Amino acid sequence: MNTSPRILVTGGAGYLGSILVPALLARGCPVTVVDNFMYGQTSLLDCCANENLSIVRGDARDERLMLPLLKKADVIMPLACLVGAPLCAQRPIEARSINLDAILMLLKNASKSQRFISPTTNSGYGVGQAGVFCTEETPMKPISLYGVLKVELEQALLAAGAVSLRLATVCGVSPRMRLDLLVNDFTYRAVTDRFIVLFEAHFKRNYIHVRDVARAFLHAFDHFDTMKGQAYNVGLSDANLSKMELCHEIRKQVPDFTILEAPVGQDPDQRNYIVSNAKIEATGYKPQVSIQRAIAELIKGYQIIRRNQHANV
Repeated sequence: MNTSPRILVTGGAGYLGSILVPALLARGCPVTVVDNFMYGQTSLLDCCANENLSIVRGDARDERLMLPLLKKADVIMPLACLVGAPLCAQRPIEARSINLDAILMLLKNASKSQRFISPTTNSGYGVGQAGVFCTEETPMKPISLYGVLKVELEQALLAAGAVSLRLATVCGVSPRMRLDLLVNDFTYRAVTDRFIVLFEAHFKRNYIHVRDVARAFLHAFDHFDTMKGQAYNVGLSDANLSKMELCHEIRKQVPDFTILEAPVGQDPDQRNYIVSNAKIEATGYKPQVSIQRAIAELIKGYQIIRRNQHANV
C-alpha cells in the first residue's frame, strides 16, 4: 500500500506541470492531474505507464468534478491558469474564473489538514523603485489583470495557511513548450530572425528556469510546516536583468544577433523591478539552472521546434 501523500495537480499537463508531475511521480507519490488540454498538448504521455498517475480530462472550475477529487488529496497544487498579462487581458472573465474563483472554491471546501502549494507571481510588484529590491514585505501594486488576480488569490491562500510561490518570469524548455515567455521569446528571435527590436530596453525583471520552479514546489512540499502561511519570491538572484542585458547574454551564444532599440513606442508590459529571493534561499532552496544554461538549452530546443502552438497567446 502506497503511504506517500496523494497529490492533486490542476493544469498538470501545462508548461510547469509537465515538469513537476514527473518529479512527483519519481518520488512515488500518487498524482491526479486535472487538465482540459486546451492547447492539444501531449506532454504527459511518457508518464502514462506509471501506475501512480491518474489523468482526468476536465475543467478545474467544475465543482462536481473537483470536489470528489479534492476529498481524496493530501496536497493540492493548483496550476490551472490563464498565464500572463496579454492572455488575461484578452479573456478577462475566463481569467477570473480560472485563476481565482476555481482555487477559492477548492480552499473553501478543503479541510484544515490539506496542504496547498500554489504559484503566484512577482509581477504583483508592478513598477518598483530604481535600485531597490522587492521583498515579500514590499507592497503589491499590480498593473495588469493577471497580477491583480494573483495578488487577490495570494491573500486567500495565506489566510488558509498555504505556501505561495511568487514566481519570477519563467524560462527554459518544457514538454509543453511556451514561446511567449520573455527569455524563450528573445532566444527564439535570436535563433530564427537574428534580430530584435526592443521597446523600453531598460525595464528590468527577474528570471527562473522551469525546472527550478518545480524544485521550489518540491522544496515547499518537503518543508511545508516551516513555510506554510507565507509567500516566497522564487527567482535567480543573479538574474535581475534589463531586456537589453538579457539580449547581450543571448548574443554571447548567438554572436550574429542584432539588437535594435526603438526610439519611440511603449512595451505593453510595463513591469519594471528587481527582486530579492533571500527569503526562500534562507530555507535552503537554491536554484540550479543559470540564465546562461537556460539560453543554451533553448538554442538547442529551437533546432527542434518552430513557432506554431507553443504559446499561450
